[in-house]
Amino acid sequence: MRVYIGGMKILVRVSLANEQGEEFCGSGVLELLAGIGERGSIRQSALAMGLSYVKALRILSGVERELGRPLVRSSKGGAERGRSVLLPAAERLMADWSELRAEIDRAAAAAFKPFRARHGPRRHRRVMKESGKAKQ
Repeated sequence: MRVYIGGMKILVRVSLANEQGEEFCGSGVLELLAGIGERGSIRQSALAMGLSYVKALRILSGVERELGRPLVRSSKGGAERGRSVLLPAAERLMADWSELRAEIDRAAAAAFKPFRARHGPRRHRRVMKESGKAKQ
């Protein structure tokens, strides 16, 4: 019996960049937005990701500036006392990102298949049933 050892897979990183090539939106931004949607708080979402509140605000501000639309509405007091909510633009961004990511993953997997067949690891080991030890 042969047991396949090792493996190779393709990892594709997706991000949006402005005209100058500066990245402004990637999986971290989407994670931050999802956290805000779940927790109703920029601060709590940032903390869950290990970010400072100030850094999270800076990231959100940059994405909103690049997209030209607000993504989050925050209230500082009153009945909502510090609550943050995702605006429809953020909900659309998250849904569209998920679809885009799935499409890119499918395309990458299909393109990678012949590459892996040609260049993938060829390491195998034979397992002896009697002793349970591997024989090289």
